[in-house]
Amino acid sequence: IKSIECKEPSHKAFKLGLAAAVLLALAHVLANLFGGCMCVCSPEEFEKSSANRQLSFASLILSWITMAVGFPMLIIGTLANSKSKGSCGISRHHLLSVGGILCFVHALFCIAYYVSATASIGI
Repeated sequence: IKSIECKEPSHKAFKLGLAAAVLLALAHVLANLFGGCMCVCSPEEFEKSSANRQLSFASLILSWITMAVGFPMLIIGTLANSKSKGSCGISRHHLLSVGGILCFVHALFCIAYYVSATASIGI
């Protein structure tokens, strides 16, 4: 049986969480810049497009979703380790670990987006 205990905030966890959030944002911006602009105006256009273009669009959407979930988790986990509090409040010790895992998932989607986007335009 795992006991729930209130631990003191960790300065090292704060620094690592902050670095992870900054690097996640930077990776997202770079992947979107290097992958290029993706425009799909209608479902019919999406269905008629090549497999590479469909994969790049799906990877782009999934990278945005992963970013939208992972970034706040990292920020909340980082802020929980920013200073000592009198009470425990909500247990947030899993936010940094799940946010870190989502960083790796985000990287996979960004790589898939970049590779499929450049393949769909013939570079």
